[in-house]
Amino acid sequence: MSEFQPKIMVFCCNWCSYAGADAISGPGAKAKTKVIRTMCSGKVDPSFVLKAFSSGVDGVMLTVCEPGECHYIGGNAQAMRRVELLQNVLQQLGVEPERLKLERTSNADGKQLQGMVNDFAGKVAALGPVG
Repeated sequence: MSEFQPKIMVFCCNWCSYAGADAISGPGAKAKTKVIRTMCSGKVDPSFVLKAFSSGVDGVMLTVCEPGECHYIGGNAQAMRRVELLQNVLQQLGVEPERLKLERTSNADGKQLQGMVNDFAGKVAALGPVG
């Protein structure tokens, strides 16, 4: 029997993390990962996150710029607020809120970003498949 490998969707901010996104699913990856490039994670519609979970994704991660570094001024703060609200919604729907993660990055290189995703994948794997 093989070890559970979670499906993870990562919304990568164009400015702070997308440059390192190629490494996410490269050698050493601990999850089946789908990367979605966004110009700003603050513009990720909450329905996209809910749709990911309803489509069988086991975990969703959003990457945001460090405070004060957002190219769109407040997009990172908006994403942080949305993640908190979405975690509450997920809990009400019977989905563990830990399956949604926000990571602050600053020009993440591939290894750093892969490490973040692998850490998250380990936590999601411990929860098991969604639903």
